[in-house]
Amino acid sequence: MIILPTFFKNESAALASSGLLLLTLTATGCQSASEPSEAIVSQPTSTSATAISTDISQQTLKQQALRIQRALANKDFARITDDIHPTRGVRFSMYAYVRPESDKVFNRAQYAQYLQQSDIRFTWGEKDGSGEPLIIPLPEYLDTWVKAKTFNDATLSVNEFQKSGNSINNLNKIYQNSDVVEFYYKGSDEYSGLDWRVLRLVFDEYQGKRYLVAVVNDQWTV
Repeated sequence: MIILPTFFKNESAALASSGLLLLTLTATGCQSASEPSEAIVSQPTSTSATAISTDISQQTLKQQALRIQRALANKDFARITDDIHPTRGVRFSMYAYVRPESDKVFNRAQYAQYLQQSDIRFTWGEKDGSGEPLIIPLPEYLDTWVKAKTFNDATLSVNEFQKSGNSINNLNKIYQNSDVVEFYYKGSDEYSGLDWRVLRLVFDEYQGKRYLVAVVNDQWTV
């Protein structure tokens, strides 16, 4: 039997111990270090992509709303026909409180028809204060009540209401899954801002595209 000196015994033990430690780090340490690294990288990337997608979606919606507002302001009413929802049509509400039972709703064909037949008058609702019914043709309603030219320099917001009057705003209740672009005109100094007005364009998605389902006005009421 060969007896090794004490020096060689200690060296062998040290080498065996170092090998075991290296094996342990290789099997466990590297794996645990890589997992948090992957999580840190992937989480912000996903959040960032979602934010960018939301921004692009809102920007596209604003552009569509602006195009509709400009067409109405220029009295090019027929130009928005293709923006009207193919199955639901478009609703017109005189004030913030949407009235499903009495508001006028036109499908695309009706909208185009009544633009041409300007002798046909509709009862749109009652004027605030006097209670008198507003009975006028569709083109006149778009020109004098929707009055889109007022909003050429308005402040825009998406799914956010910038101004509310005494009339109850039930838009979120009636159109729970819709997107709303609001145009807010703050009013003039001459009338201390009491002549403020709001135009809300409501959109629903259909077969991958957004369409106009409601045109809602709001203003100061007694």
